[in-house]
Formats: sequence, structure tokens, C-alpha cells
Amino acid sequence: MTQGILRQILDYSSRANPYPLYQELRATPVFHDGDGPYVISTYHEIKGLLHDPRISSDSRNLTATAGDPLNQAEEGESDVLPPSFLKLDPPDHDRLRRMTNRPFGPPHSPRRVEQMRGELGGIVTGLIDTIAAKGDPARIDLVEEFSYPFPVTVICRLLGVPPEDEARFHVWADTLAASLDPDPDADPAERAKKTEGARMELGMYLAALIEERRKNPTGDMLSELATGQGPDGTMSTMEVLSTAALLLIAGHETTVNLITNGMLTLLRNPEHLERLRSEPNLAVPMVEELLRFEPPVQLLPQRSTLADIEVAGVTIPKGSSLWLILASGNRDPKRFEDPDRFDPDRPDVQHLGLGSGIHSCFGAPLARLEAALALSELARRLENPRLLEDPPPYRQNAVLRGPRHLPVAVDGIRAA
Repeated sequence: MTQGILRQILDYSSRANPYPLYQELRATPVFHDGDGPYVISTYHEIKGLLHDPRISSDSRNLTATAGDPLNQAEEGESDVLPPSFLKLDPPDHDRLRRMTNRPFGPPHSPRRVEQMRGELGGIVTGLIDTIAAKGDPARIDLVEEFSYPFPVTVICRLLGVPPEDEARFHVWADTLAASLDPDPDADPAERAKKTEGARMELGMYLAALIEERRKNPTGDMLSELATGQGPDGTMSTMEVLSTAALLLIAGHETTVNLITNGMLTLLRNPEHLERLRSEPNLAVPMVEELLRFEPPVQLLPQRSTLADIEVAGVTIPKGSSLWLILASGNRDPKRFEDPDRFDPDRPDVQHLGLGSGIHSCFGAPLARLEAALALSELARRLENPRLLEDPPPYRQNAVLRGPRHLPVAVDGIRAA
């Protein structure tokens, strides 16, 4: 096996089904060809490294990147804002994550997400009603018409973006999300200019909104990030900006893929879609199995080692680039029985779909709730939904993997 398998994973032709490549990788739990990244593909080894303090998420600690196929600046990143806590190590990571968590979750705000349930349900109903109201809802693109607009609307409500500004926010989010996908046909200079323009407009908008919330807090998350006082002090304006941008991009992109991958899986397994229609409470365990079976984040690149580390009998030198293939670990037969089968009744689904350790998905409670509400309501209201393309067209991105479009035919849409 050569580094060719990594390029195959990144190649668009593998996007619809990378799992045979992951299976091939698992034969060598720590794969390294001499100058590329060390690629970890088995469940227990990935889980251990996600909890290992000798693994860094700060790209400044990478020293051996010459042969890394993903050794490039991330287009979604800003040169102006400081790194988000997602890309920092302790103690900076811990301080910013604690400060962000105060207005979002336990122990300080234990009901923030649950209190949004009614509002999220209203957004889901409104989006499906809009599809039903169009002239001919027999053909639906579930990405464009549902799973793409839903999470960004939720992020707007969470942050406290005024309703009249949500449309502008959607445009910025669309542009920044598009910048995360490779586009070999686009003019790089023009693409960079468009992305930077959206980033600057969004930054200026958020900066003004932060100042307004400092003067007149309204109880939304942006107000609390801007004014919150705790043991770690108060966030600077730049830190609030960086955190808000992280919530927008990370919170949006992963949830779009989770919902879309979920509907694709259910349409391929109509018996489970029918079960969800009659058993809406099945949505909770079903989302967990979907996070294992088709995780929205396939791999974590750009990790590095802060010391020499031995993994599965292989010594990984300090400063090495690591890829942790979460989606491969989720299909490891040494951890999950019959791993290539989608089974909502699967016991003990301790998947890697939302990461693990200190960098586990910050927005996991919200993503889980969004997906459960979305999938159960789509199952209830869409009459005889069926795929029009299988596989559907996928996004270019190998890291954030999901369909770019999901064309579905329906016989009708039930009333709310």
C-alpha cells in the first residue's frame, strides 16, 4: 500500500463510498509511507489519541508536513481573527471553551438547547410548509430547500441575529461554506476575493452587533459572550468574533451533512423510514447510529504529536502530522459487530462521529436535537419519498462529507 490510498480518499471519485478504502486502511492501523502523515484508522487507537494530551490541534506544532496531501491553508480560515478554540491546545483552549460554554450548556446554562426545542420545531415546520406551498412539490432538493437553510437559521437565532438580518447572514454563510470545498474549476484569485469579502462583511456586521449587545444585552448567546463575567474574565471583541465565526461554520456545516446523510440513509432503508414515521421517539437512537454509520466529519487532519508516541507498535516522532479517520473507526469490526449495516437498534453506540476528548463537538447537544427533529418531521410529512439519484452528487470536501444535492420525489406533503 502506498500513499496512493490517501489520494484516493481525497479524490472526488471516492466521495460517494470511501468505506472500502477505509477497510483497506484498517489492515495497517498506523499507515505511513515515509514522508506523508501518520494515518490512524482503527477505533481504539483513534479513541486513545483523541484523549492523549501529547496530541496537538495547534497547526503551529506541525513540523513534518512535506508529504501531507492536505498540507495547505484552510480557505475557511481568517488571517485577521485569532484561532478559534477548536485549533488551540490547553490552557488557551480550555479557557475559551469554558467561556463559550457558560451561556450554552451545563452547569451554567443547562436548559439553553432544550429551551430552543419549540423554536427549532417551528423552523422545521416552516421550511416544510414552504416546500409544500410551491407550485409542484413532487421533486425536492432536500439540501437546498431544507437541510442547508435549517442550521444557519438556528445559528442566527442562537446568536441573536435580528430576524430582518437573517437573509444577509445566510448569504455570508453560503459563501464561507462554499470556500471549504475544493473547486478545481474556479479562478483561485476570484474565489479568494469573494471569500475574503464575505468574511470582512460578516466580521464588520458581528463586531457592530457585539458592541450593541454590550450596551444593550438581550439574553442571547452573543450578548452573554460579549458581557459574560466568570473566573476566566471576559472575552475580547476579537475572541467573541472568532468564537461566533466558529459557531457559524462548524455548527452549520456538520449539521447540514448529518441531516442530509441521515435522510439519504433512511431513503436507502425505507423500512427504517417507515418505523420513524410511526415511532418518532426512535429519532434519538437513530441519530446516534447515523453518527456512527455516516458521520458528517470523516477525518481529522492537521493533528500533530508533541512527543514521540507509540501507537499499535509504531513510534510516531514528535512534530509529525496525524490524520485520525473517524469514519473508519466507526466501521471497525473489532469494535462494532456487522459495522457496515445500518441498525438503529444497535446497542452501545459509542461512536466517534462527534469526536471525543477535550475537542469533542462543542455543539453536539444542539446538532443532535436539530437532526432528531428534522428527520422525524420529514419522515412524518413526506408522502412516499424516494431517491431520484443514487448516489447523489456529493460535495468536493473529503473531510466534511455529504451530498451537495439530494433530489427526492414525493407523492405529496402531509399537513403539519
